[in-house]
Amino acid sequence: MLGDDTKEDVDQGVQNDQQDDDENKDKEKEEKNIIESYIKETEERLQKRNELRNLNLNAQNTRPTESYFSKLDSNLKKNTTFVKKIKNFSASQVDTYIKDMNGLNLTKYISEIATAIVDAKLKMTDVPAAIKLCSTLHQIYAEFSQHLFENWQKTLSFKSGEKIANPSKLRVDLRFYAELVSAGLFNNKNAFSLLGNVLTFLINMDKEEHLNLNIILSFCKHCGEDYAGLIPRKIRELSEKYNLTTPRSTFLSPEKQQNVKVLLKDYYGSLSKHLIKDHNEVRQFEKQNKRILHTKGELSQERKDKLDSLLVSFEKLSNSTQSLAEVLDEELPILQVDNHQNEDEHMVITGTGIDADEIASKVATIENIWGDIETQRFYCELPELQAFLPTSYLQKDKDKEKSDTPPPTGDTVTEEALDSEIPAEELEDDGKSEEPLIEEEVEDNSSITVNNKIVLDAFLNNLPNCVNREMIDNAAIDFLVTLNNKHNRRKLVRALFGVNRTRLDLLPFYARFVAILYPALPEVGNELCQMLRQDFKYQVRKKDQINIESKIKVVRFIGELVKFKLYSKLDALYCLKVLLYDFSHHHIEMACNLLEVCGRYLYCNPDSYQRTKVYLEQMMRKKAVMALDSRYVTQIENAYYYVNPPDVTPVAKKERPVMHQFIRKLLYQDLQKNNIDKILRLMRKLDWNNEDVSAYAVKCLTGAHNMKYYNIRCLANLLSGLVAYQEEIGTRVVDGVLEDIRLGMEVNLPKFNQRRVAQVKYLGELYNYRMVESADIFKVLYSLITFGVTMDPNNPSPLDPTDHLFRIRLACVLLETCGTYFSSGNSKKRLDYYLVFLQAYYWFKKSMLEIMPPFLEHMFKETLQTLRPKLKLFQSYEEAQVEVNNIRTTLGIENLTSTMKDENHPEGVLENITETDNEDIGDDEISEGLAGPVTDETATEDETVDHTQGSDEEGSQYVSEFEQETPSENLAIPSGPKKVECPEDEEFLNALDKMVSENIQERLREPVKATNMDISVPMMLKSNKKTFDPLQESNENEQKTMGFVLMLRKGNKQQYKTFEADINSELAQNLRDQEVAQREEKERVKQLTLNITERFEEEDYQEMLQQQNKPSMQNLNRERKKYQHPKGAPDADLIFGKKLR
Repeated sequence: MLGDDTKEDVDQGVQNDQQDDDENKDKEKEEKNIIESYIKETEERLQKRNELRNLNLNAQNTRPTESYFSKLDSNLKKNTTFVKKIKNFSASQVDTYIKDMNGLNLTKYISEIATAIVDAKLKMTDVPAAIKLCSTLHQIYAEFSQHLFENWQKTLSFKSGEKIANPSKLRVDLRFYAELVSAGLFNNKNAFSLLGNVLTFLINMDKEEHLNLNIILSFCKHCGEDYAGLIPRKIRELSEKYNLTTPRSTFLSPEKQQNVKVLLKDYYGSLSKHLIKDHNEVRQFEKQNKRILHTKGELSQERKDKLDSLLVSFEKLSNSTQSLAEVLDEELPILQVDNHQNEDEHMVITGTGIDADEIASKVATIENIWGDIETQRFYCELPELQAFLPTSYLQKDKDKEKSDTPPPTGDTVTEEALDSEIPAEELEDDGKSEEPLIEEEVEDNSSITVNNKIVLDAFLNNLPNCVNREMIDNAAIDFLVTLNNKHNRRKLVRALFGVNRTRLDLLPFYARFVAILYPALPEVGNELCQMLRQDFKYQVRKKDQINIESKIKVVRFIGELVKFKLYSKLDALYCLKVLLYDFSHHHIEMACNLLEVCGRYLYCNPDSYQRTKVYLEQMMRKKAVMALDSRYVTQIENAYYYVNPPDVTPVAKKERPVMHQFIRKLLYQDLQKNNIDKILRLMRKLDWNNEDVSAYAVKCLTGAHNMKYYNIRCLANLLSGLVAYQEEIGTRVVDGVLEDIRLGMEVNLPKFNQRRVAQVKYLGELYNYRMVESADIFKVLYSLITFGVTMDPNNPSPLDPTDHLFRIRLACVLLETCGTYFSSGNSKKRLDYYLVFLQAYYWFKKSMLEIMPPFLEHMFKETLQTLRPKLKLFQSYEEAQVEVNNIRTTLGIENLTSTMKDENHPEGVLENITETDNEDIGDDEISEGLAGPVTDETATEDETVDHTQGSDEEGSQYVSEFEQETPSENLAIPSGPKKVECPEDEEFLNALDKMVSENIQERLREPVKATNMDISVPMMLKSNKKTFDPLQESNENEQKTMGFVLMLRKGNKQQYKTFEADINSELAQNLRDQEVAQREEKERVKQLTLNITERFEEEDYQEMLQQQNKPSMQNLNRERKKYQHPKGAPDADLIFGKKLR
């Protein structure tokens, strides 16, 4: 069975191969027939064309004589009939035309025949027959070609920018004329020039919209072989495949054909870009429709129709592009294809159902005119009245409108009136003009019942309460259904026109109300527009400033009606022109309000764009030459830039590697409070051994200013978790943050203020997560009030000017972030000291200003009250300075303030801050900046601070003693004005040198006295010193002595001599006793230390048990234990006293 199946499979495969071979043979046969038939047809066509061309070129030798024409019929009627037949040319009648022509003498009608041929509406199939007829006429009548060329010159001559009136006729005419030229009817150079000019015009003037594509495509198909040497791609491929030579036209030289070909390829290049652009537009619109369908569940009919229109136009353009590419033998442009499988994953859904891509695609229709989608819907989407009123009712209203609606008045503005000058009498107040009165109609009690009157009054009284789209729509429909009669319509118009001048917010809703009624009740809108037009003229004539609110109401009402297309745009532009004519006082405010309401709408409409642009430029010119109040200048500029905003150059997006984009997305976009662990796992997976990746990750972890402010805490939390796996990252990030804070103080530019706030906040959060020590926090806090700070108002520092208050805000932010943890032990005392210095800095700044910004004052007070609720705040700079001096006295540094004052440190300038690596900043170090310079700093030993909020374990901390130390490092800080060399300085230096020289000479004359003191062993000979143990272990038979070093003093120099002493001598015995005593002392101290350590461990264990038995209020963020230094041994001498020597 297996063998049978295998045999059947083999037979099936052989059968399939034979079938494929047959198909390939049929295909090759068909392709050969195609190429062979093309070659045959082309040869025949070129042969006929050459024969016809030779006949036409030699026509002057074969034309009949004058006697031939005298025998022909010259009857006027027959000749006129023949000319009419030519005007209605048909290819099927060409033989009849030639037969009739041979019997008629057309010498006097040649020009008319030439005109008739050029003006005839030919089809593409009529062109060969028309060529035959023209050749026959040319071979008989010598003047025919000249008349024909003159008519073609008139027809094919175009001006720059001129639109083609009849593209279909030009498509046929271009082919007809090109074939006439190739047939030899025109043998002058002007014939070729005319054809070249036509092609150049059609191509160069149509590289954007490509409206002439069909004309160019038709020329390439029918005349491309003669004029550009074009061969279709399929024919070229088949000729190369079967090694066949296709015939070529020799009508033009290859150089001239190449010029035409380059011109056509240039057109194809612009066509390809157009196709790609349309394809992207279709793709974008389809994406938008899918997003809307996902978010809203349905698509509007308008969007469906627009998509269908885009698809149809794109399909047509694509087919034409393919045809032109085939004829020109060019490659089709590559069109991107969307991956629909991943489309839903990248979909962005917002609360409104509209994402950034959709908004960007509607810039031309929504953002440019309306600003947003909601505004566009308000002005463009009106309720359909067919859903509420019967069709017959609407038709009745339309018929009634035709009979009842009065014809438009003569006040309608035309373009001629808009372009002409405004008569001066229209703007002058002759004192006789009165405010237009609203005629009160005499009520017909027979037709109007009391009930209807009450209902109408209630409706009109409630109309001002319709302050949203839904309410005004319901009111309009309610009026149509229940209150629609002639009397009510007139009262409604008067109520709309008489809207309160202070209720400008009602004008858009009233205009929408009228727009909804307009399809059924157009007289309401017409009467309202007429009343507003008259009121505008009245308000313009009034020059007083009393009724300015009424004037503004009129122009804003007109602007709202313009956007609903109820008020003519020409009328609105005329209003603007009238206001610009006398551009002063109330006219300025009226013009600006009109532009603010409908200026953007007029500017973005093609039919009113040019005029609006001219009026805007005129308004800005008037503003420039007139001395206007600043209020008017601001109004004019706001109106102008609202209508015509300046072009903003888009910021070039920085291209980043994919890995960098991934890191930024994780930290700056995805990182939130609820996904810190997930982001931590992803960050751990980075290739930290890659220098580029690790450096960029550290840079992003340092840049807290790039993320949202409330997520900075999450970034600090993430870093604290990441340090457990990558230890070096923490140090690099903290260094970067501190450097960024310091750089901000050195640069001091306002544009970095938000960045500085974020970095200070980040530093505080890093302390909360145990990434930095309290010493670093206090260094930053003190640097904020000392770095580059001067207390001399006459010598302000460029790093901290007198009116610069931003450092106070930075200090408050840092204290608010982590200051609550300085609540016990030594940190509490240091924070208390710092708050005194901070208040002194604050009051110094406040004393230099007339008024302190309220928000900063509240922020400062709230920060201090939060940290120290019972703290009594100072009320003046002098009071704060007194407390600073008290702190200095308490710390015992009041006598050190005058030792460092010299020319380089004038009084009032803050001294340099000395920083140490392992010690906290002493309080006296900062007091020097607020009360005068000092020489030394007070430092304290390292402390262990319990960060747990609410804990107060003072017993476990050691109270440090304040000691004075010499500053070890100075920071380069601006210290006031630079030193200027003067003659007094030279005299002082010379006197100082002389005094020092005399002092040295006197010192040399004094006798040298030997002093009794303990001399330590020289460092250079310490390695040669021997203890008693090696001496004892040495061979006593070989060596019975011990080596010593004796130091002598001769003059000012020290000399060292070695000598040998017996091991039993008193000197050796003393050395032995001393070493034994030292060994015993070390053992005793060691045992004491071990006992103390055991006791501390026992106390810690008991304390832990007690803490477990009671609930603890701990910060959960502090449960992650960091590396802690082992507790060192206490000072045994301090506990047990000095050791006995």
